[in-house]
Amino acid sequence: MNARALLTRHNLLLAALVVFLLVLPSLATPFFVNFVMTQTLILGLAAATIVFLAKYGGMTSLAQYLLFGIAGFMFGNAAQEAGARGLNLGWHPWASVGFAIVVTTAVAFVLGAIASRTSGIYFLMLTLVYAVIGYFVFAQIVEISGPGGITSIQRPDVLGPPVRLYYAGIVLSSLAYLGFRAVGRTAFGLALQGVRDDPTRMASLGFNVMLHRTLAFTLAGFVAGLGGLLNVWWNGQIDPASISIGPTLILLIIAVIGGIASFEGAWLGAFVYVLVFTYLRDLPLIDRIGITEARFNTVIGVIVLAIMVLSPEGLTGIVRRLRRRPSARPDTTPEPTTGGSPSVRKTEKEFGVTRS
Repeated sequence: MNARALLTRHNLLLAALVVFLLVLPSLATPFFVNFVMTQTLILGLAAATIVFLAKYGGMTSLAQYLLFGIAGFMFGNAAQEAGARGLNLGWHPWASVGFAIVVTTAVAFVLGAIASRTSGIYFLMLTLVYAVIGYFVFAQIVEISGPGGITSIQRPDVLGPPVRLYYAGIVLSSLAYLGFRAVGRTAFGLALQGVRDDPTRMASLGFNVMLHRTLAFTLAGFVAGLGGLLNVWWNGQIDPASISIGPTLILLIIAVIGGIASFEGAWLGAFVYVLVFTYLRDLPLIDRIGITEARFNTVIGVIVLAIMVLSPEGLTGIVRRLRRRPSARPDTTPEPTTGGSPSVRKTEKEFGVTRS
């Protein structure tokens, strides 16, 4: 089966999955749809931003959950009226949505501009510092986070019934998935992949390495902000503890479980995590032991370890191996020896660069 046929089959399977999700409310219980699946879509949307930065930019970010939370805090401050916790601006819900997205995207741009000067482990640690600083900012400045958080947050009327929030999650997840894949095929996406593989060579070709990384981080922050809005509408409240280091690392774990090199893995990892978090206590004997937060984290750690041993590429890697035909032969075509990584050569071809 050639690559085009595989791509067509892959797209058909994804389209069938979307159709199944659309009809799921008529097949499953309201609890499964409005709790398990809605939370899966929200966390998957946030985890997809980690995958985007790692897959195309070679940047593993721990700041995505902070941006996720900033959107929630900004919406709560803008939409809540007098008497509530926070700034109590009392704006129209959709004006509050615009305010939250603009602030989150602007913060992502600033943080990305700083982090773009680093790479590898230094980028990872710097984004971890962002997450720590963000937590303490909201924990200590009660004027914007409220004493104990912002509560009684109402979502827009059009999203009143819980199932509508589920459908909104499907729409935004689908748009993010298609959008991220489309970006990877644009001139910007190809240049970003070249920066990922060989930033020195890309800089010598005239590409602004830091600008590409900054813009990628900004785009990821924008999508994380959308997920943060869904999350605050789903929870109805937000507090500093919800953006602490624990949830920040959980989001990375979700991406790793599903496969950090695959967009599908973001939602697959989120689904597995939510399933374990929701139903683990109902398993035989487990309910007698009692699952505390520490024990639950231990179980998640064991699951991640088992998946990494079986497949460093996460669950999507396991799925690919199961779908692969035993008779399929690996491609033995040698790589060109003209120098540079495949993505850099593809970028050069896209922009009409000739080698000396």
